[in-house]
Amino acid sequence: MGTIESLEPKNVWRNFYSLTQVPRPSGHVEKISAFLVEFGKKLGLESYIDAAGNVVIKKSASKGYENRKTVIIQAHMDMVPQKDTDVKHDFEKDPIDAYVDGDWVTARGTTLGADDGLGVAAIMSVLEDDKIQHGPLVALVTRDEETGMYGAFGIKEGMLQADILLNLDSESEGELFIGCAGGTDVNVSLNYKEEDTPSGLKALKIVLSGLHGGHSGMEICEGYANANKLMARFLYEAISLYDARLSSWEGGNMRNAIPRYAEAVVLVPEDKIADVKTLVADSEKLYNAEFEVTEKNNIKLTTEEVETPKTLIPSEIQDNLVDAVMAVQNGVMRYIPTIPSTVETSSNLAIVSVAGGVVDIKFLVRSSDDTMKDYLNKSIGSCFNMAGMKVTFTGSYSGWKPNVDSPILKAMTEAYKEQFKQAPKISVIHAGLECGVIGAVVPGLDMISFGPTLRSPHTPNEGALIASVPRFWEFLVETLKNTPEK
Repeated sequence: MGTIESLEPKNVWRNFYSLTQVPRPSGHVEKISAFLVEFGKKLGLESYIDAAGNVVIKKSASKGYENRKTVIIQAHMDMVPQKDTDVKHDFEKDPIDAYVDGDWVTARGTTLGADDGLGVAAIMSVLEDDKIQHGPLVALVTRDEETGMYGAFGIKEGMLQADILLNLDSESEGELFIGCAGGTDVNVSLNYKEEDTPSGLKALKIVLSGLHGGHSGMEICEGYANANKLMARFLYEAISLYDARLSSWEGGNMRNAIPRYAEAVVLVPEDKIADVKTLVADSEKLYNAEFEVTEKNNIKLTTEEVETPKTLIPSEIQDNLVDAVMAVQNGVMRYIPTIPSTVETSSNLAIVSVAGGVVDIKFLVRSSDDTMKDYLNKSIGSCFNMAGMKVTFTGSYSGWKPNVDSPILKAMTEAYKEQFKQAPKISVIHAGLECGVIGAVVPGLDMISFGPTLRSPHTPNEGALIASVPRFWEFLVETLKNTPEK
């Protein structure tokens, strides 16, 4: 645990550390679910896993607070599993190696899981502290938020009864979020028959690494390079200049993370091996020059000769695939016209997997405007339809519309001013929060999202700003104390 145990507030950091010791990558939350239920039962609280796979823990009101509105305090249990390419780490088995690095808590070579581990840790700290004054509480820790909000989508009408939702899953202390973008998963697929590899071709494995990556909502406007788009650029040049043939292509692994890594196996005529290796070196210099500010000269494009595969992708499919990925919209499409500092509509070309006769490509489209989201979905679909591929849309959810007249917003704004002698920032976030999904099935919920300050979630650079955690915690405690009466 090192010096993390000495950080304030000790209860929050102690609980966060305990979470780092329980593997909890998205899609593998059995261990963390059992851990949280056992935690609640040891406190003598009603604790269970609901039909959607979420952990629910209920705590009665403090004495004298029985007439306050019921509050759901909510966070998600899963974390994004990202690591540096040279780090050996099994997210399904190994604990996170968290440590203090100056003003930040971070992890060695992996994501930290402060998104949303600090939110869960704060919930645990509220549940175990009987000195905190609050009305009736429902702790809701959802599963698999990062891969599709499956836990939130699984909540049905009547499963929860409450008046207020405090979502502890935003990443800028001092901001109260009152709205968020909606999203859609765009899935591109194609089955093809592989061709036998002609004689006279040699195989090269092209590896693109070192990119910053980042959260595909919060950081989509930062100008970070997308590994799949850069790989498409390289393949386009290798095919058009040196008659390269594509055998396989893998890039990205999470729908809501800007891809940091991609690799492809190409086959080229023996007399053009040297030319392709020169193209690799020249492309690395070009990409680093183009993204000097955001990627800080860390982009690596390397090649090695590998065993020649027996099959490759038919040339027509290869060309259509590369053309479509080159052409498709990626990144920010539009900012909110009335709030030009906030992204309205964007896409993230998150995953490319091409091998063994199967093409599988995934995008996450986000927008706070449903009509613009629909337009971008169809735009991406049209691009790949022209390439002869199947496009489907899944997991669509609407954005959370801001309510500037929210009673809990007014109460929390005044409480923040009183505590910290300054007004909080009121914002709409270009990311998918579970508020909109939960609010759709729990009628009348008054909702706010807030949290401590994080940097670069969904990447191995993820960190939690130590100084922001006490303010986040104190504000949460004060908010619960000042919950309005029924």
